[in-house]
Amino acid sequence: MHIADITMFYAPASGGVRTYLEAKRNRLAKLPGVTSSLLVPGAYHRSHGSIHEVPAPPLPFSQGYRFPLKRRGWQRELHRLAPDLIEAGDPYVTAWAALDAGRALDVPVVGFYHSDLPRLIGNRLGNWTRAALDRYVRNLYGHCDRVLAPSRVIADRLQTLGLDNVAVQPLGVDLTTFSPQRRQFAFRQRLGLDDDTRLLIFVGRGSREKNLSVLLDTARHLGKGYHLVLIGPQMPQRVPDNVSVIGRYTATADVADWLASSDILLHAGTQETFGLVALEAMASGIPVVAARAGALAENVPLGCGRLCEPHSAQDMARAVRELCADAPEEQGRRARQHVERHHDWDIVVSSLMHHYRELTGQRVNTESLQHG
Repeated sequence: MHIADITMFYAPASGGVRTYLEAKRNRLAKLPGVTSSLLVPGAYHRSHGSIHEVPAPPLPFSQGYRFPLKRRGWQRELHRLAPDLIEAGDPYVTAWAALDAGRALDVPVVGFYHSDLPRLIGNRLGNWTRAALDRYVRNLYGHCDRVLAPSRVIADRLQTLGLDNVAVQPLGVDLTTFSPQRRQFAFRQRLGLDDDTRLLIFVGRGSREKNLSVLLDTARHLGKGYHLVLIGPQMPQRVPDNVSVIGRYTATADVADWLASSDILLHAGTQETFGLVALEAMASGIPVVAARAGALAENVPLGCGRLCEPHSAQDMARAVRELCADAPEEQGRRARQHVERHHDWDIVVSSLMHHYRELTGQRVNTESLQHG
């Protein structure tokens, strides 16, 4: 079976989609009889290994993303590769190119709904855009043979739009990279913290939907004895005294060190389609305090942290204090166990192969993933 992934969500500083694609490609390489190709935007046409770059103009102020404007080059590359199945990882030009190529090659097309397009654009342009965007999503993904949603809340939303070809497919975590064994007390010393201060952390882009103002207000409510570190690009620079900022893209290994060396992850986002950083924190052996909204409400189970009222710094501060009074280290251990049982990438890719087998009719033995 030859699987081709196609997406514009692939850049040096990109996040969850690139993580998913690379983890998937690494595991597919272990399976006998399976090959994979990845089509992504580039400055010019070139191939290196199984990655194929198709020319697309850069998107200004986007940290390396490129935005394809024409389908033709993507269609030609898919025709040349002649895969048995195509998976589209964004809802733009490359998805339409995947559908065109799928029809021409007579192969199934899977759409992975990584980002909630109507809600993201609606936040920026206003609610008046959402009805039109809903129609666009229904039209695009209605042509796919299957739509994969990373969480139940997103699957329900797609089904509300009238799509009946939706399946829930959670994402995974690299359990070797994100591990409690990476904990280092030197990180606390770097921030000048004493042993009694609780170190809180958030990692991600400083975009509007992350609600960073709630995290800053939470730090103000908590005050002395708690310190929050924000890691990622576009972070605010004016922060309370008990907040530190590392305002840049940070390598995955460094993020893993910071997570394991902290006590609690805070996440105030209310529109997460999955919330990968919450699972990465849990894999690192720390509990999560998150808004009771979006996918975070289903990905932070009982005993692995606390959920709080959305957009409420006061309630988030309450949840942090309660968690710190109730053995957060034990909840961190349970969080790690939960991720091991449900979000190991090998488990995720085995589930993906189930979808692919159903759509193509080809059988593939995935035992090497579970025992490799």
